[in-house]
Parts: sequence; C-alpha cells; structure tokens
Amino acid sequence: MEEKNLPKEVDVNEIIKARYDKLARLIEMDKNPYEIVKFDKDTNIIDIKNNYAELEGKTVMVAGRMMSRRVMGKASFANLLDGTGNMQLYVSRGDIGEDEYVEFKKYDIGDIIGVTGLVFTTKTGEISLHVSEIVLLSKSLLPLPEKYHGLKDTDTRYRQRYVDLIANPDVKKTFITRSKIISAMRAFLDNRGFLEVETPILNTIPGGASARPFVTHHNTLDLEMYMRIAPELYLKRLVVGGFERVYEIGRLFRNEGMDARHNPEFTTVELYQAYTDYHGMMDLTEEMFNHIADTVIGNKTVNYQGVDINIGDPWKRVTMVESVREFTGIDFDNDDMPTCTEKAKAIGVEIKENMSWGKALYEVFDQKVEALLIQPTFITDYPVEVSPLAKRKKSDPRLTERFEFFITSREMGNAFSELNDPIDQKGRFLDQVKEREGGDDEAQMMDEDFVTALEYGMPPTGGLGIGIDRLVMLFTNESNIRDVLLFPTMKPLA
Repeated sequence: MEEKNLPKEVDVNEIIKARYDKLARLIEMDKNPYEIVKFDKDTNIIDIKNNYAELEGKTVMVAGRMMSRRVMGKASFANLLDGTGNMQLYVSRGDIGEDEYVEFKKYDIGDIIGVTGLVFTTKTGEISLHVSEIVLLSKSLLPLPEKYHGLKDTDTRYRQRYVDLIANPDVKKTFITRSKIISAMRAFLDNRGFLEVETPILNTIPGGASARPFVTHHNTLDLEMYMRIAPELYLKRLVVGGFERVYEIGRLFRNEGMDARHNPEFTTVELYQAYTDYHGMMDLTEEMFNHIADTVIGNKTVNYQGVDINIGDPWKRVTMVESVREFTGIDFDNDDMPTCTEKAKAIGVEIKENMSWGKALYEVFDQKVEALLIQPTFITDYPVEVSPLAKRKKSDPRLTERFEFFITSREMGNAFSELNDPIDQKGRFLDQVKEREGGDDEAQMMDEDFVTALEYGMPPTGGLGIGIDRLVMLFTNESNIRDVLLFPTMKPLA
C-alpha cells in the first residue's frame, strides 16, 4: 500500500499491520534493519547545499528519514530529511540494481535510510543526490502524520514531541534557538569571570523562594526531602566560601498551577556577584539581553506577537510605588492606608483587613500594573514583606533593594542586593515560619545552616535569577510555555 495523502477511510491499523508484515519478511530474508549497527555518513544535507560548488559531481554518503516518494517506473524521486534539512534523491533501477530497486519501492514513508550518491542539480535547479547505493537502516512501524499538513493537535504534539519534531520543521528551529540562547548566556557570564557550579536538587529544606515544593522520601536516610524550588541559598553559601562570581543553569520544581506561562518543572539561571548591588544586576541584565539578541537573532528589536520589543533601548527603571501611582493614581507614599484601601477597592483590588502597607502595595501592583508592562521595565524597591532574602533600603526600611523586570506583561527575572545580615535574616525566617504555621504552605522554612553561613560573613552581593523558558518564549515568538519545553508536564492518558 503506497502511503501518500491517506484518506480518512483508510484503516490505520491495516497500515501498521502491513509495516509489521514487511519487517517480518525482511527478518526472514536475513535483512533485519535493526541489526545494522552503523552507517558511515560523511556529510550532512545542509553542508551539501552550502558547499555545492565544491561537491558537485562528487560522491557523498548521507542518512536520514524518507519523508516522501514518487515512483515513476524505472526511476523514483524521494525526499530525505536529516538533522540539518532535506533534499531530493533520484533513485533509478539502472543505478542501484533491479533487486534493490524492488526493495526500495517497498520502503515506507518514515523509514530511515542511508544513501550513497553523486551531488548534482536537476533541470529545475534543485540540488539533489543521484543515488548509487541505498540501505534500510531502521523500519518505521507507525505512519507519520499527513505529510502536507503536519501534526496539528497540540495535545499529541506535546505528548509525542518526537513526532512533532519530524512533522513540523519550525518546532525544531525553536529548540535550536533555545540551545543557542543558553550557549550565548553561558559565554556572556564565562567571559565576565563567573564560574558555573552545580548545587543539590534534592533538599532537606526547600529554601530560596516562596513556593510549594514537591515532596519525596529518601529511603536510606529515612528522610523527607524536597525537589529544589531555587538554588539561591546554596549559591550564596559559595559566595561566603570565597567564590565571588557564581552561576547555575538548571531545573527548578514548584508544585503549583499550570497555564500558558507556568510549568511545574522549569529552567532558570541564577547568578551572584560579590561587591555589587541590585543596580549592578540591572546593568548586567541589560548587557546580557543585548548580547543574546546580537548573538542569536542579530537584531536588538524582537517582534513578539506583533509588537516590537526594543531590547537595545535603555530600559525603564521605576519604583513599585511610582509605577502604582502612574497606572492607578494610588499614592502609597503620600496617601494614608484608609485612603489607599478605598482607592484600591474602587479599581477592583480587594485589600484584606489588617493587611500591611507593603502587602497592599504589592497586591495593587500585581493585579493592576504588571499586565501593562510591555517594553523592558525594571520595577524596583519591593516591600520587605514579600522580599525575605533582600537587603532593606537604608532610606526606607519598609522597602528592599530588590527589582523584578518585566517584558510583554511577564515577570522575566528577579534580583536583590542580597541580605547578608544574619540577625535580620533569622528574624525574617522566623516571620516566614509564623506565616507557614498560619496556613501559608508557600512560606519559607527556617534554614539554620544558611544563617550560620551568614554569621561567618558574606560580602555585599548582588543576585539575579532569570526564567529561561520565558526568555526563550520572547526570542522565538511563542505564547505558550509548552512550546519551548521539549517535554512539558502532561497528565498521563487513561
């Protein structure tokens, strides 16, 4: 059965059975493709196309997946897809032999083949390969999605990313871009004297962020443990130990909601630099984003969902109080709390009874301002109540030297002048413990060892964390985080 555009009435089970029957016949003939252990390919398709002038008329060996075929009597055309691109194959009975040509016509779309042939150009100007030898390297037992439309069902695409990558070339481009972004980030940090390190993923205390952790059990130690929600406290221990510039790119795990911007397993970069503050982290953030834009896309203007995002322009820097005043008219610096509460309620923000000044300010910002921040913007000076690991502002102890930066209405990163006062840190941990005891399962736990580390002395330090998945979304113009994760978290099918 020749598989072209399969009509809906074709029984897929019949196609699968036919493929298994072909495999059984090959095994009987002692031609089991799965027993082939290697194929000495000597080039890639992209290299053939990029170096055609040098390779024209020369013999090459390439391998990949057969994506289509047109049988025309004694000759056939096929399309071969490898990891770099696709190209046309010309296969004739006179070149590969009558028996091999008969076998070739029994290959199925999706089979992985190795070919040897001469590089040439067809009359229509298409770079092609005139095949002299062909071998079946792996049998595809399941049919690919209909070839002209690809795989569209998003649930199937996420569950079977391997098929998605075959059927949709743009998907592969997204993940190649992701890899380039991370490489550019590493190069940027390495060139500035940062040391890449690794810290534990299994933690006895889920510290460094306010989030609900995943819980597991260590059998040998008979100990409840947690998947890390942040590497922060371990990285700052290293600063105490004398590593003045450290970073880690890795996975974090938070047992929270899932939507277009959140996956419970995600990737971040966290970095710490001694003897600087959150202003230094703002400068570094801008420099890093400019480096990534130049390296990966060659342009400081990124078009995201129809809007031009200007990475290269100086980023706006505004305090949380100023941003709330600008977008809502509520002045948390000059209005008293009853007035702020009344104004907040008037615009749809519910301020709970006895809510502190800082938490009220944060609620208004979170609900009414964040969504309006399209161009790169640093929001600075967060309330101390929502910043348990950041240094207080000397000029206003209600606030901390902390910023988050926002692009396309998304929080992209978080940074502090790191709290290095062990007495203050212990007090804030105790405040978090009280909140946890009061029912907030995202509040942080007491970490006595981290306090001990601070007691040995940590230099003034700036710290920064950036969500890499959202960064990739920006640079690949994707609106759903699942489209930049190779294997997003999915509920198993029944």
